[in-house]
Amino acid sequence: MCGIAGWVDFSRDLAQEQTIAEAMTATMARRGPDAGGVWYGRHAALGHRRLSVIDLEGGCQPMAADEGTDPRAVLTYSGETYNFQELRTRLSSLGHAFRTRSDTEVVLRAYLEWGPGFVSRLEGIYAFAVWDTRREELLLVRDRMGVKPLYYATTPAGVLFGSEPKAILAHPEFRAVLDADGLRDILSIAKVPGRAVFRGIREVRPGCTVRVGRSGAVEERYWGLEVREHTDTLDETVDTVREMLEAIVAEQMVSDVPLCTLLSGGLDSSSLTALAAQVSRTQGLGRIRSCSVTDADPRHEVDAAGVHGSEGNEDHVYARILARHVGSDHSELPLFAPDLLDPALRSSVLAAYDLPIAKGDEHASLHQLFGIVRQHSTVALSGECGDEVFGGYRWQRDRDTVLSDTFPWVHEGRQHYQGDEVLYQPDLLAKLDLAAYERDIHSAAVAEISAGEHIADPAEARYREVTYLALTRHAQVLFDRKDRMSMACGLEVRVPFADHRLVDYTFNVPWAMKGFDGREKSLLRAAMKDLLPEAVAQRVKTPYPSIRAAAYNRVLRERLAEVVRADASPLAPLFSDALKRAVAKDGAAALEAGMSRASLETTLQLDEWLRTYDVRIAL
Repeated sequence: MCGIAGWVDFSRDLAQEQTIAEAMTATMARRGPDAGGVWYGRHAALGHRRLSVIDLEGGCQPMAADEGTDPRAVLTYSGETYNFQELRTRLSSLGHAFRTRSDTEVVLRAYLEWGPGFVSRLEGIYAFAVWDTRREELLLVRDRMGVKPLYYATTPAGVLFGSEPKAILAHPEFRAVLDADGLRDILSIAKVPGRAVFRGIREVRPGCTVRVGRSGAVEERYWGLEVREHTDTLDETVDTVREMLEAIVAEQMVSDVPLCTLLSGGLDSSSLTALAAQVSRTQGLGRIRSCSVTDADPRHEVDAAGVHGSEGNEDHVYARILARHVGSDHSELPLFAPDLLDPALRSSVLAAYDLPIAKGDEHASLHQLFGIVRQHSTVALSGECGDEVFGGYRWQRDRDTVLSDTFPWVHEGRQHYQGDEVLYQPDLLAKLDLAAYERDIHSAAVAEISAGEHIADPAEARYREVTYLALTRHAQVLFDRKDRMSMACGLEVRVPFADHRLVDYTFNVPWAMKGFDGREKSLLRAAMKDLLPEAVAQRVKTPYPSIRAAAYNRVLRERLAEVVRADASPLAPLFSDALKRAVAKDGAAALEAGMSRASLETTLQLDEWLRTYDVRIAL
């Protein structure tokens, strides 16, 4: 992938502001450890940090289309365009000459040939900016599913942008501010596309472009899911899914650097690993490498504090079965609770994510895993989004949860997010009114497709809505997690199940067909049955391993009690008086009743985030 950053200002000469543009670009160094550069024009500065994956020698950026004395356009690009070779052939037939083998140059030439509408021709995961020097216009582009991030903040005279908020925050004229809407986003478990928590910063929404000129910024959608009739039979659907996955995995294995798969032993990652192994054998690439997390530390069963791994999770067992079956070169990372509580690791996770998070142990373990994977691979295939596409979550299949009047994962998981009423002032909670907030954004989300207008059966219409919510809301949280934790280690993660062609095809498959055998992910199971060992093919889904030891929560409570006692904490004005009295009297024990781990994690991260990022609270 890579990291991009930039600044457009129509009121000043940015060639004289190089220190600022370079500082913004430097924040992307972990995303792009191999090279970097900044291009300057009078009103635009485009920065790039590179993780070299394709055409290691020739793909340097920012890349300018040099024609005459001035370039027509300049591109700073992050991502992978999987059909770049096909586009290159077409562009060559139209007279374009190429100086590199990179997909970056193909994207730049495609813009020159077809203008802003060229984005509909791209297939891949990407986030990039094109500065058109003649039109004096910036085009920001994000891939259809929003796998790769892109943030921007409009200014009175232009725009700031970057792969992560930290690029914008590096500009001396932008101040980090948390308002009520931002706090709602942090405390809620329902992500809203386009919002970025920091006041004044937005995300380019998935499948959208943002055009920035002297008159301001205009967002336009170039792709989105639509409700249509599915006419294929069950057998035809299963065959199509298999054919598409074979083509997609082969396409996404194109790389000039070492590649591996992230193997959990579940159906999704096992399917991708089996398909990747098949491609490797067919193309004579040798054994595919696979990596996984184990749930126990071989050094200790229980440490001195009584903290150990996540009991009951057998991912590593099934990962080993699949690895032996396909002959992959397999390695494992033990999940050990004390390591995940290390303050330095947690600070590194926050620095990568830029925002407080609710699942600290999962993010920390992913950060560790990706750091180890990066020692031998630069690219990894992940099974992310398989559940959203094929219906693997319990909340997608439980009728009462599906028919609730909010996001089904919110309805199912609310008990895992208890604690706000213990922590915060009643007046603040009344102002935030999170229940109404979640209802409102849920209503707005389902209105985007109006499934009931196209599907006569109300239950089927609701299932289509839930699939839409899973793909456009729930998956975004997972994409963000995977992107930040991997790119912080300089690792590019590709997600074949999020390919927009597969998503578009499966979206309108009737729910009864998606679970035709009464199980989760029936279509995928049927499509992959000949490539998987029986134990893996029939395995019931289990969540990503998280620490279950009671002592882990105890450490979190002790740390939060210290924060509550600290008058200097930026959260002190928000904490309830009852909480302060209880902690003063009983210490960490006051945080046992009514407090979920997610609330403990989020509040600790929120405190550190406010301090580290010097965030001003404006509620």
